[in-house]
Amino acid sequence: MRFEIITIFPGFFSGIFEHGIVRRAQMQGLVSVGVHDLRAHTHDRHRTVDDRPFGGGEGMVLKPEPLAEALNELRIEPKATRKGTPGVEQTRVILLSAQGRTLTQPLVRELARLERIVLLCGRYEGVDERINELYCDMELSIGDYVLSGGELAGAVVVDAVMRLVPGVLGNEASGEFESFGAADTEIAADQEGVPRSQHGSGGLLDYPHYTRPAEFAGLHVPDVLLQGDHQQIRRWRREQQLRKTLANRPDLLDKAVLNEEDKRLLAMIRAGNR
Repeated sequence: MRFEIITIFPGFFSGIFEHGIVRRAQMQGLVSVGVHDLRAHTHDRHRTVDDRPFGGGEGMVLKPEPLAEALNELRIEPKATRKGTPGVEQTRVILLSAQGRTLTQPLVRELARLERIVLLCGRYEGVDERINELYCDMELSIGDYVLSGGELAGAVVVDAVMRLVPGVLGNEASGEFESFGAADTEIAADQEGVPRSQHGSGGLLDYPHYTRPAEFAGLHVPDVLLQGDHQQIRRWRREQQLRKTLANRPDLLDKAVLNEEDKRLLAMIRAGNR
């Protein structure tokens, strides 16, 4: 997979992709990241990339000409002329914007199937809308808040998507069996209807994790995790997922994949919280 990032602050990324999984993925040739200075596509001595908005208002807006030139250098044509171009289905141009669609794990999984993602980092009051209309396949936001620019959001998108590229994680299951993971498609053969594996997230948050020592600062690892009964461990973990999701992200429960046992546990948890 190839990521292209267009930004007025290329130095922002000089260290952020030089650590951990992102660095290893690049060294293994599984992922590559190109960072492109928008100011390199200006033609005045001040390297101007922004201007005042038509109609008045606060702040400045990124001009369309440098952005179009940067995209053209990356061989990105306007959407209207892209149809029929080889490989175009495997490329997406994404404008990082507070007005965009919210980044979610299902969307991350969709993006991880692509071969090339081009990220436009907005700044100031935003980007001239004609660039969005002409070139961008998607406007994307990483949350309901406003950042000073799209660089942080771009780094988040790269990290979230890259880790789902085959071969990047040491254990392929790590990208599935976690918070916001895909739902189980099978149910365990037991009579209790416990999901086939302890992750079974189906849109829920992950369960709590513990490691050695078994006692720390007066707090003990739950006994169920020490007894070796995998059926009970799965049940406990599922209950903890429901508890954590109800406490921190109750909105997720509306879309979560819940079986009858989950619903019973959730009712019990809610009754105990009253």
